[in-house]
Amino acid sequence: MAAQVKARSSKAQLEVEVALNRRVRTAISDLSTSWEVEPMDESKEKARGDALVDQLCYLGVTLRDRVRDALHIGVKRAMAVVCSGFSYDMEVVSHDFVTDISKTDTENEKRLHALIDDAEVPGERLAKLFEPEVLPPETSSGAGEGGEDRDVD
Repeated sequence: MAAQVKARSSKAQLEVEVALNRRVRTAISDLSTSWEVEPMDESKEKARGDALVDQLCYLGVTLRDRVRDALHIGVKRAMAVVCSGFSYDMEVVSHDFVTDISKTDTENEKRLHALIDDAEVPGERLAKLFEPEVLPPETSSGAGEGGEDRDVD
């Protein structure tokens, strides 16, 4: 009797793990597809766990590289936008915020924060223009069935 209960419990745990593995595999596949990364080779069924870990590691490295590239593109384009209507020395702009040497560090810091605050809304608007070039299209995968594991903006 105790052996049957233990067997049923083990079977139930295994079914949960199999379902979770299926959801993780689907989520990885959807993420790979949306970012146009080579999908997992489903023929590697024997090394299923290792293949999932390898794919996640590969996705992490690939997405980091793409986001870094997007950052560089965005900064370069933002500089071009800023300079399109004004006359700025690109070399000076590329080194960081320009401080006023006649002001104290505290005054320059306040000015810096005011500039950042002033740029918040227009910066958000400009960033949205670049989103289609930087981000993959949104997908609805089975990864967060039932509302769990989903980030909501």
